[in-house]
Amino acid sequence: MMLLNSLASLYFLAAVAFAVPAQEKRIHHQPDLSDHAHDDAHSFQYDHEAFLGKEEAKTFDQLTPEESKDRLAKIVDRIDTDKDGYISHGELHYWIKHRQRRYIEENVNKHWKDYDKNQDDKISWEEYKNTTYGYYLGEDFDDVDDKETYKSMLKRDERRFKTADRDSDGIATREEFTAFLHPEEFDYMKDVVIQETVEDIDKNGDGKINLEEYIGDMYTAEDGESEPDWVQTERKHFSEIRDTNKDGYLDANEVGQWVLPGEVDHADNEAKHLIHETDTDKDGRLSLPEVLDKMDFIKTSTITDYGGMRVDGRDEL
Repeated sequence: MMLLNSLASLYFLAAVAFAVPAQEKRIHHQPDLSDHAHDDAHSFQYDHEAFLGKEEAKTFDQLTPEESKDRLAKIVDRIDTDKDGYISHGELHYWIKHRQRRYIEENVNKHWKDYDKNQDDKISWEEYKNTTYGYYLGEDFDDVDDKETYKSMLKRDERRFKTADRDSDGIATREEFTAFLHPEEFDYMKDVVIQETVEDIDKNGDGKINLEEYIGDMYTAEDGESEPDWVQTERKHFSEIRDTNKDGYLDANEVGQWVLPGEVDHADNEAKHLIHETDTDKDGRLSLPEVLDKMDFIKTSTITDYGGMRVDGRDEL
């Protein structure tokens, strides 16, 4: 069971971090996030989770309307750090970055307990491998239906672990393990992120990504279904933005510019998007009534995973 849970988690992580507008970057960390353009049809859950945090979003969906309003009011009050009754772009930007950092910290702490078996505050490759794959290692995955996939995942895990292990001692410190779980957050892990992205999308194994592979990673048409406008837009983005040398493919350098554009501040972009969608009087800031008025929009939105959030005083800003 640990193997299946860990592999599911790793597929979740291998996609790497945050969903953002299509012209900026492919998501990495969460298959239910997408690189689709920011439009109402594809960004509902995105906004919900950016504002609330993913675990809090789950809780929100289980509340009555009145409970939801009360909970949301408490969150708005916490975001409004200068207590002027409004959420500014700066306050929302800070909040989203705070949720991102908290998610990473909590995610690492959660996995740390699973893998640091001897409790020496370090995780060796052997600890990680044995905990993740355990029984199946001795059987060479013979009991698993798709054993080639599991062998591939083991190889990929080892490559990523060794890259994160900067001193090459076979043991990950907390910082190195964070780089293993969240490679998109570390410059020295960039090549691994790019390599994994290419491997995930490159179906014909030629080491680069063509247009159909690029689209196929985001969208599969149903029988008789016409292609949505956002897919047409992505086709244009591929040829006009992503494929910088115009050879019809994305090579490693082009994939790097796509998935890890270092100059892009995703929290800033998301703060701007949330204000644009919620600020009905267009004064550039959000009031509590505006947020409550768009409560259904926030509760049914698709974007980023910044981790769990509590509003009972235990989760300090």
